[in-house]
This record gives sequence, structure tokens and C-alpha cells, in this order.
Amino acid sequence: MSASLLIDIQYVGKMAPCSRKIDRVGPEKYKVSLRAAMGTTMHEPLVVPYDPGWPEAFAAEAVAIAQALPDIALSINHIGSTAIPGILAKPVIDMLGAADSLQRMDKAAPALEALGYEAMGAFGIPGRRYFRKTHPAGRRTHHLHVFETGSPHVERHIAFRDYLKAHPLIAGAYSDLKAQLALAPGADPAAYVAGKAPFVSATETAALAWYRRRGRNA
Repeated sequence: MSASLLIDIQYVGKMAPCSRKIDRVGPEKYKVSLRAAMGTTMHEPLVVPYDPGWPEAFAAEAVAIAQALPDIALSINHIGSTAIPGILAKPVIDMLGAADSLQRMDKAAPALEALGYEAMGAFGIPGRRYFRKTHPAGRRTHHLHVFETGSPHVERHIAFRDYLKAHPLIAGAYSDLKAQLALAPGADPAAYVAGKAPFVSATETAALAWYRRRGRNA
């Protein structure tokens, strides 16, 4: 076991005990526990068990976006927890775009709006163009985060995804943390995101170091 893996597992172990026992016996147990904890009236669940259909849903949406933007050099990657097999995730497909020009992305916004996306500009992250898609019933379905090719934000997102896919114990610890936060009394999206932040920050640092070492050794 690597030193970084030991550090991350120990870090998770410092979390306060969950108010409800998390029984890791499979997605259905998670689904039942989370439904009982969050109730059935929430508009959007904080997390759901991994859906094997998410990669296919990403691929279909990526093709639609590429076809809508034929004049932009845009690579699209599946990121976020829906890109990591087996872990709990918010049921929204996160996509990372690396474009040759953000100015051209701005001009192409109407083409994405025709696909159902809402252009949100940088939305708090300089150098980003953020687009979100919502189902007519009101449920968010897709996020598209676009940066210029070569942006450090592209590297950090890819590194985090690849690191968790390559380190299943850390991915599992992240999933357990998500369950703990979702099952906490009074859980809401803001508290959930804040609760994840220290883990995400520490893991991102380890992921970038790992990703860059791997690149040098390739």
C-alpha cells in the first residue's frame, strides 16, 4: 500500500462517527438507507448508488455536444463521481471540455441552449464556461465545465478522476464519506459539499502528484 493511500485512509478515519451505521453490502442497501434518511419528498437526492448506464449517457451527450459545435476544437471528458465505477454519486453527468477558445464557446452558446443547456458564464471560477442542463420536470441532468486547452483546471479534474479509478480503496472511502454526509441529520446540499471539501482537497493534491509522476514515467 502506498504512503499516499495510507494517508488518505487515515484521514477519512478521523471523520466523526456516522449517526447511522453504513452497511457496505451493496447498492440496494445504500439505496434503502439513503431513501429512509432523506425522505421521498426531496426534489433531488444528494447521492444515489452507481448506475452502470452513466458512461453510456455521457457518451451520447458528448456526441450531441460535438455535433452542435462543429467549428470548435473541443475535447470532452467524463468527470466527477458518475465517472468512477462503484461509488455513490449525485445523479448528474459532469463533463469537462477543453476548448481552443473560450470566446468561441461564448459565441456558440446558442447552439448549446438548443440542446437544453443554460449558459452560466464563469460562475465563480475564472477561466471557466459553465453550462447546465435541466430536465423539463426540474431535475438537473448534466453539467458541462469548459476551460481552454492547457488550463490547470483540466489537469486537476482528470487527475482526480484517474487517481480514484486507480485506487479503489480511496474511492471506497470517498463513497463512504458521501454516505455519512448524506445520512447526517439535517443534511442539505451546502452541508454535503462543505463536508466533502477537506477530503477532496487532500485527495486532489495527492492525485496531481501521482498523475504528474505517472506522466514522467510513461
